[in-house]
Amino acid sequence: MNDNEPLPAAMRTPILDWFGMRHPVFAFSHSVPVVAQVSRHGGLGVYGATRRTPDEIRTELAQLRQLAGSAPIGVNLVLPPGMPEENDAQAIERELPPRHREFIARLYEKYQVPAPKRRGMRTRFLRSNEVSRQQMQAVIDSDVELVACGIGAPGDFVERCKRRGKRIVALCGSPKHARRAIDSGADFLVAQGHDSGAHTGPIGTFSLVPQIVDIAGPVPVLAAGGVVTGRHLAASLALGAQGVWTGSVWLVAEEYGLNPIILRKLLGAGSEDTVITRSESGKTLRQIRSAWSDEWAAPDAPRPLAMPYQDILVGDLLGAIDDHEIEPLMHYAVGQGVAYLNEVRPVAAILEELVAQAVVALRRLGA
Repeated sequence: MNDNEPLPAAMRTPILDWFGMRHPVFAFSHSVPVVAQVSRHGGLGVYGATRRTPDEIRTELAQLRQLAGSAPIGVNLVLPPGMPEENDAQAIERELPPRHREFIARLYEKYQVPAPKRRGMRTRFLRSNEVSRQQMQAVIDSDVELVACGIGAPGDFVERCKRRGKRIVALCGSPKHARRAIDSGADFLVAQGHDSGAHTGPIGTFSLVPQIVDIAGPVPVLAAGGVVTGRHLAASLALGAQGVWTGSVWLVAEEYGLNPIILRKLLGAGSEDTVITRSESGKTLRQIRSAWSDEWAAPDAPRPLAMPYQDILVGDLLGAIDDHEIEPLMHYAVGQGVAYLNEVRPVAAILEELVAQAVVALRRLGA
């Protein structure tokens, strides 16, 4: 639809005015170009920086600002409680159970995975309080307008962000998470349903969103989990959300540049081809099904370890799988909306179609 064409009233939600947005679409992505393009075209892009070093966060957020111009941008961190104090991966490695080490060695041998070329994404630094503090400082020092937190956030971090004029959004997978987030000072919430990719909870999107909306009262809520089309956006507004939080739909954007093997798997997948496993990080994570998830689901497989032990156990192997393109084991986090990912297009075209479909759906309903 034309950018100058007015949106239906149902899509002109109050949260748009907070950020000067044209469309009620927030986009989480690990790609700086994708995030920038969403923001430049009227949504709000949020950069996933959890597995980035503090220096990388500073550099990449500066790049993002340059690409996005004056459009609003955000950043996401996951700051789980109970992590080790110091960034000492070797200390964790020494505690890994022999059975788990043997299982990893068997995977190397069975799939003929060459030795890692480098430390993996999950092993180049330890998820620890030391690193988290440095990541948080990098975010505080940045000029992003939005800071998203998964699995909670320290109160002092929230307050320091707010003093710098940043809005705080909390991702919530259950009603109790929502109450906790509101009490901690979140400006708005993301109701993240079971359909979601990556870390996700047990409650389905349609069941969760109205519950969170009722709990939140005047606090705005975004809907997440399987949201990849305009009909999903229209349905989210009908459930009381002020917009949507999207992720999987941007994996097939031209600007993302996903590995062709992974891209082929996603484009050919249906909703039933995703699985939830703890084998990636120790926490529940939805991803495309592969030999990786099948091996960990086998009766003789060890139970995944808790975070951050699982990170350290599998991190180098996962890096080697991707670097050497061991196709059977290659996988990616994606939601059940993968069934709608059928072609590669520019970000602008994806966003335009999503908004246009929502307009058609709402007008059909007389909204």
